Amino acid sequence: QVQLVESGGGLVQPGGSLRLSCVASGSISRISNMGWFRQAPGKERELVARITGEGGIKYGDFVKGRFTISRDNSGKMLYLQMNSLQPEDTAVYYCNGWGSSPRDDYWGQGTQVTVSS
Repeated sequence: QVQLVESGGGLVQPGGSLRLSCVASGSISRISNMGWFRQAPGKERELVARITGEGGIKYGDFVKGRFTISRDNSGKMLYLQMNSLQPEDTAVYYCNGWGSSPRDDYWGQGTQVTVSS
């Protein structure tokens, strides 16, 4: 089993920045890949950014250079630096870790990000 815990969400004004963190514990060797997803009220969960075990990175189309995903060398920590936040970025942000087996798909509880003046 793998446990994922997010932190760093909060209320920020438009144009502001936040840094989300996700700490993984347990059998972290099961999750070679990690990423961030978000879900706004009434909308489907969508990919924000993901990073593979080989270091490949993919961002959602809406990111447009504003966010940066990173992972530390231990594989335990995942980060999302978010700049130039806009009200449409308001959502619950989830950390996801997954491996080669379909059974190895883990989610955190989410952290709320609210962008408002």
